Amino acid sequence: MTFSGTIHPIDLGNPKHADAVLALLDEYARDPMGDGAPLPDYVRQNLIPRLSHIDTFRGLLAEIDGKFVGMAVCYLGFSTFKAKPLINIHDLCVSPDARGQGVGTALLESVDNLARQYGCACVTLEVRADNRARNLYLRHGFDPGNPQTDAMSFWKKPIDG
Repeated sequence: MTFSGTIHPIDLGNPKHADAVLALLDEYARDPMGDGAPLPDYVRQNLIPRLSHIDTFRGLLAEIDGKFVGMAVCYLGFSTFKAKPLINIHDLCVSPDARGQGVGTALLESVDNLARQYGCACVTLEVRADNRARNLYLRHGFDPGNPQTDAMSFWKKPIDG
């Protein structure tokens, strides 16, 4: 399905964005792909202020009809083998009621655009063997390495240019 919303860079100084980050992360944390439990109070109280001091943070929010329904939490890093920056997707989450609407694909495409903007060699992410988004990552061009032997695998997708 084609995404019919908007992708926004996360502005942690914007209370709506900060609230959305916490709400989406809490929803993700409650999912079996997260910890299966709500965010601890410490995280709720400290995530936004502490994250706002991380200069490598690059986040994206997906919005449909005025509601934030997905998020990519990313960090700039550096590939020593390529001598170029890279972007690591630390968290990618889509609200259950928005799945199947192209939100994950739109977020991944926006991460690719960020990677090109920063001259990155690749986009990386770590994926559990039982993660339901694995097919999305494969369709998007990520290389899974050897998922049959690894409980967790580090996937990466080269960026042209």
